[in-house]
Amino acid sequence: MIIKNRMPWLQMLVTFRGSTLESTWTRILAATVLASVVTFVEMQILDDFAIGLRTFSLTTTPFTLIGVALGIFLGFRNNVAYDRFWEGRKLWGALVNVSRSFTRQVCTLINAPADADLADQDDVAALQRLLATRTIAYVHSLRHHLRRSDPFEDLAAYLSDVEIEHLRTQNNVPIAILQETGQLIRGAWRQGWIHELHLPVLEASLTEMTAIQGGCERIKNTPIPFDYNILIHRIVAFYCFFLCFGIVDTVKQMTPPVVLLISYAFFGLDAIGDELEDPFGTGPHDLPLTALSRTIEINVRQQIGETDVPAMVEPVNGVLL
Repeated sequence: MIIKNRMPWLQMLVTFRGSTLESTWTRILAATVLASVVTFVEMQILDDFAIGLRTFSLTTTPFTLIGVALGIFLGFRNNVAYDRFWEGRKLWGALVNVSRSFTRQVCTLINAPADADLADQDDVAALQRLLATRTIAYVHSLRHHLRRSDPFEDLAAYLSDVEIEHLRTQNNVPIAILQETGQLIRGAWRQGWIHELHLPVLEASLTEMTAIQGGCERIKNTPIPFDYNILIHRIVAFYCFFLCFGIVDTVKQMTPPVVLLISYAFFGLDAIGDELEDPFGTGPHDLPLTALSRTIEINVRQQIGETDVPAMVEPVNGVLL
């Protein structure tokens, strides 16, 4: 995610980095060069022979009609893409909350009996710490799961070597971590460390984590239909590259600037939809999952009394990952 301080209006106009121009400038340039060539041929060559392109050129009518429909289609697609982006952010916001709540529940609802000896009290404290640490491991594994990257280097700091070897055989590492966490909670209940009325509370937090993961996987594994995307791309390309043939008779020498402005608008809107469609990537416009994971890790560690916590993730060149 691009993090920028408020900048003056004029500076905002000329900013290149972080804008859609980074990915669309070649297409805009190609459309403008084509418009320049067509304008030159019309104004300088064919007019000398009193021929002109009028016999072969289009009128502005089809571009007017298509432009209105294209604007509606692009607006609808970008709304859908932004809804996916915002839903992903809400799901990770919910994960932040449930991680804090689960850690609090672990620290307050899991207790040794009043007559327990010191060894049992130490075992309960160790279990509380273990469950909190597993929450951190789950969050990091979910981030890697959504980004389709290898999680095991990060997990080595939170899980045992034996469990990591077991997780290497699992298709869904985050769910496998939650499964083992549930087994640990069941074992604590059998030991009498969790009251039977508190057990559903802890289970509800694990269920909510599973629901959040399911929502993220729905976004990740269900892209906007390919045929819709490719249709939009083609219409935008045809419109921008053929626009010069429809307006050269009307605007004449101003055809290249007009094509430049219109192609910037349509190619830019088209690119925004592509950038927002998958919010869990590592691009500059994707959600900062690494920073969110670190926030959860810091919160959980401080809740269990640790003081040696890692620093918050800071933006690098204005980009927060």
